Amino acid sequence: MCGIVGLFLKKDALRPRLGDMLTDMLITMTDRGPDSAGIAIYGDASEGLKMTVQSDTPKTGFAGLEAALGAALGAPVTMAVIDTHAVLTIPAGAEAAARAFAAETGLRVMGVGSAMEIFKEVGLPKEVAARFGIRAMAGSHGIGHTRMATESAVTTMGAHPFSTGADQCLVHNGSLSNHNAMRRVLSAKGFAPQTQNDTEVAACYISSRLAEGANLGEALEGTLQDLDGFFTFVVGTKNGFGVVRDPIACKPAVMAETEDYVAFGSEYRAFANLPGIETARVWEPEPATVYFWER
Repeated sequence: MCGIVGLFLKKDALRPRLGDMLTDMLITMTDRGPDSAGIAIYGDASEGLKMTVQSDTPKTGFAGLEAALGAALGAPVTMAVIDTHAVLTIPAGAEAAARAFAAETGLRVMGVGSAMEIFKEVGLPKEVAARFGIRAMAGSHGIGHTRMATESAVTTMGAHPFSTGADQCLVHNGSLSNHNAMRRVLSAKGFAPQTQNDTEVAACYISSRLAEGANLGEALEGTLQDLDGFFTFVVGTKNGFGVVRDPIACKPAVMAETEDYVAFGSEYRAFANLPGIETARVWEPEPATVYFWER
């Protein structure tokens, strides 16, 4: 079933409250998915790249990581440990080498970008958000997901959001029927999914289209022709936030917009604690219609 939320702030005055508002929205969706939860936060852009990594044994997995990775890259690296995740700031252009180092040392890469940080784990949204201190995080926009697993194992890597490109991530409610065929097509293009989750196939599809020169709206429109099944996607990029539903649109979705923000939720109740929601324009996104906002 799954529950998804998203929040795009139009005004900077709300940036300090982004994490708090997203957390409330996601906790409200808990009964739609008790297996795992995750949130992507788009905060201030760094001069280099921020690579979020995860370890099941953070005390040993992150011990000496800052110095070791810095030595491997031949450049300064900074690290902020947050529970089972660490946000590493690495030089621009060092992503491939840093990913190779992470693989060799048993670390899992959650996402890379100049502005995006991703935190996800097995557990309920309330527990996951508390572990990572999501409420205190600031930013311009973010998306979240609470999962009810149907087609793959309940693991950290199987949790959403999925990130398959710099500052790109996607959450999904639904099921894709042609994900195996698309997995082969995308792998041939250099966008091979790393898990068996069908949602990662959708994330790779978006990344492949953006890499080919499409904008976010065009990439989302492409899902309507190339991906089969039932889906509602919410996508984040460094500057944007987008939503699309399949032509049948059997998965619930609702949006709200004020002068201050655009919000998405699987159900109306996700908006209950948002400021000014009583005067918002609230609507159900149309089937096979792309909605996106960019700064």
